[in-house]
Parts: sequence; C-alpha cells; structure tokens
Amino acid sequence: MPANPKEIIALVLRVMLGCWFAYSGGLKIFGTGLDRFLVDVGNYRMVGPPLDAWVAFGVPWLELIAGVCLMLGILRRGALIAVFGLVLIFSVAVGSAWVRGLDISCGCLGGDEPIRYWAKALEFAGYFLTLGWLWRVETEADRGVDSIK
Repeated sequence: MPANPKEIIALVLRVMLGCWFAYSGGLKIFGTGLDRFLVDVGNYRMVGPPLDAWVAFGVPWLELIAGVCLMLGILRRGALIAVFGLVLIFSVAVGSAWVRGLDISCGCLGGDEPIRYWAKALEFAGYFLTLGWLWRVETEADRGVDSIK
C-alpha cells in the first residue's frame, strides 16, 4: 500500500497508463479487429509483408499485457520498459509519416480520423515524461530512497 503522496501519484499514473494501453490493445484485438490494424500498419509504409502482419498481430497483445501488468502492479519495471518501447517505436513511425506528409489514421483506436501530428507529438511528450518519472520512482523505491531530490 502506498505510504506517501509520491507513491499514491505513481500508483494512479500506473493504473491510468495501464488502463489506456490495455484498452487500446484490447480494442484492436476484440473491437475493430487485427485485420483493421494490419491496414493501419501498412499505411505507414515502413514495413511490408510479412513483417507488417507480425507487427499488427503482435503489438496489440503487447499493449494489452503491459497495460494489465501496470494496472495490477505486476512486473512493473518490465511493463514500463515495454510501454516505453511501444511509445518510442510509434513516435518514430508517426514522425516518419509526418515528415513524408502522409494523411493517414494513426491506428490507435481503429478510427478513420487522420493523425493530428502536433497533438500526437504532445501526447508522446506526455507519455515520455510520465514514463520517465515512473521509472525514477521505481528506481528510488528499489534503492530505498524516500524522496526525489
């Protein structure tokens, strides 16, 4: 059970981030479908067959599993690394699409809405700041440090 405000904030952020990634992965798997996500992955024009299918069929499961782990506090550091990797790769993909001027859907939630690149850049900044802070809290907890200096 969290003992101080920093730990409570970390718990809330982990649960919120976990919910978001579990929802996003679950929606691709059970909602809009992996076939739809395969089309979205292909729209980025970064990988072709058969790698696009590996990405489209693997990423949602990784999102779902990492999200559930964050929500439940299971393998927290591993889940943070997995989510960081997902965000990093997706930010590179979105950045590449932005530079090439592609007018595509991001593929996040299965909609047809074109990517709003500036909004997505701000979203990624929020993810990276949150993940960095959570990593720091986890590291300090492992070392027994009581507060951020």
